[in-house]
Amino acid sequence: MSGPVTMLNAFVSPDEAEAVQLPGHCCVYGVSALLEQLLEEAVELPAMYDVDGRAGKLMDLLVAEIASMPRLSLHAPLPGDSRLARACQRLFEAPSISIGLDVMAAEVGMSRRTFTRLFRVQTGVSFAEWRQQVCLLTAIERLSGGQPVTRVALDLGYASPSAFSSAFRRVLGETPSRYMEARRAE
Repeated sequence: MSGPVTMLNAFVSPDEAEAVQLPGHCCVYGVSALLEQLLEEAVELPAMYDVDGRAGKLMDLLVAEIASMPRLSLHAPLPGDSRLARACQRLFEAPSISIGLDVMAAEVGMSRRTFTRLFRVQTGVSFAEWRQQVCLLTAIERLSGGQPVTRVALDLGYASPSAFSSAFRRVLGETPSRYMEARRAE
């Protein structure tokens, strides 16, 4: 996340999560105006609320609304393994689409196969998908700051602005310029 952020947390029991088919791993979801209001209301509730009263109904609606939200395609979770997490943190600090799997595996002292297997177990995605997510998250931040597409594309290691735009469109469904225009209009 970059810029001003407000974070509200809702803890959902495993039984409730299973009942509404929430995944068992970390995900990023869109937030509707209703969900935002429900979260703001929920933080005011006592930890031990009446599950049969208004608070219980509010929390049931909150969980149902979370379950109905779209999963966002941009998500780059850090792995729990400290070696992988340190290497990933360095990639966050200097993102590049050209940093390869073999380089990362060597950096953490693992074989390619072990790195690949452990990375997927720890993050839920392949290293290539994760690296692309990091680059696109960085790109959105830099584009939001007014940097030109060409500069962002080349700085992130893409062979050309068109290669960057193609990857951006494949993941986010729009070209970088249209994506940014839509965000500015919100």
